[in-house]
Amino acid sequence: MNSNISQIIFERLATANPNPTTQLQYTTTFELLVAVMLSAQATDKGVNKVTAKLFAVANTPQQILDLGEAQLKTYIKSLGLFNNKAHNLINTCKILTTQHNHQVPSERDALESLPGIGRKTANVVLNTAFGQPTLAVDTHVFRVANRIGLASATTPLAVEQQLLQIIPKQFHVNAHHWLVLHGRFICTARNPKCATCILHDLCERRI
Repeated sequence: MNSNISQIIFERLATANPNPTTQLQYTTTFELLVAVMLSAQATDKGVNKVTAKLFAVANTPQQILDLGEAQLKTYIKSLGLFNNKAHNLINTCKILTTQHNHQVPSERDALESLPGIGRKTANVVLNTAFGQPTLAVDTHVFRVANRIGLASATTPLAVEQQLLQIIPKQFHVNAHHWLVLHGRFICTARNPKCATCILHDLCERRI
């Protein structure tokens, strides 16, 4: 796909949804970090149900530590991998309190050094909380990018790199959210809604 087509794609997405954002519910950067950490192999709806109860009693690194790992598990046990998530979240909170003055760092290296936080999670936090032009590649972004022709790669990192090259820079900050939402509601894994897709005439549909 050439850059002119990419320009048109994101102009359309921007017109349809000028201010896209995550469907995870949060009020602080730390709450966002926690929600994203909990979202692996879980739906945003499921995470929001969990965090609504959790954040009512603990929504700072120190409060999570005071809650303790065993009690934390009781709040997140409905989510997949909850044992690992609880362990990583407790250890992340320890680092935030001792090394980052209870604040979520805005640097990639610092974020990715936290337990349970990889490149995708770091990209979401850097983009959504700090407005940095990063592009997190989850299953939706990976599928949509390869399907419509914005990318042609077999790994999330390769897709991310290709997208950052083909997507005009003016759209980098919001590109992740547009592609996620498009993949979640229109360009679904099964039975994509091509007839009502605003990108249908531009799509190369390869998978």
